[in-house]
Order: sequence, then structure tokens, then C-alpha cells
Amino acid sequence: MDIRVAAYAVIDDGRRVLLAHWNERGRSGWTLPGGGIEPGEDPADAAVREVREETGFDAELDALIGVHSHVIPEDQRDSGSGPLQALRILYRAHITGGTLTMEQDGSTDEARWFDLDEITALRRVSLVDIGLRFAGLID
Repeated sequence: MDIRVAAYAVIDDGRRVLLAHWNERGRSGWTLPGGGIEPGEDPADAAVREVREETGFDAELDALIGVHSHVIPEDQRDSGSGPLQALRILYRAHITGGTLTMEQDGSTDEARWFDLDEITALRRVSLVDIGLRFAGLID
């Protein structure tokens, strides 16, 4: 079994949540800003780096809010062989600077703020609901 460790940020401004649109190999959906940790990289640093790459914003982490493990069966993987364990480290964060910008040549193609009540209608990955629950933004 392969393993992928990634770090993500839940960023809200009291009424809206910042999401990134993942679009890779014919699959897509809204997700939390974040992604894979580089070898030797601290998870907190990875979360901040990924927010900057995917949204254009500088972020500061407020707290570790949870770790989620998910096993993807081999027949549902985009690439590779055998099942994949996705270990996702989630942080609460806030914006400290920057300007909303779309990632160039990455796995996300858009970033946008959404009102909390809009999120249920979005085509989104399960990590969004997990992160919002960990952050106490939804039940």
C-alpha cells in the first residue's frame, strides 16, 4: 500500500470559506487549499505553501484541528498500483496578505470564497465536509 501525506487549511472569514477547485486527469471538485508534503517538509510549512500556490494568499496557521486517514482502493486511484492511504493533516488558518490568484500549471485551476450555505450545492470532495466539521463550522 502506498501512502500520501498532505496538509490542508480551513480558512474562513466568519461567513465565507476559501476553497480551491481541483482539476486533474478528468476528475474535478472543490476542495480545501492544500496538498502533498514534500520530502523533509514540515506539515505546517506545506499547508502555508500550498495555500499560497493555490490561492495567491499568504496564510498563518492558528491550530491543528485534526488528522484524517482515508484508504483509496486500487480501482479508484488515478495512478499507481495497489491501494493508497491518504493521511490528511488539517489546520485552521487565516489570511495575512496576498491577492486571490489562480494557480498556474498545477492541480487546481480556480480559488474562490463561498458562503457556508452555498457549499452543500457544490461538487466537492469529502475532505471539505471533514475539514468544516473539524473546524466546528458545520455539524
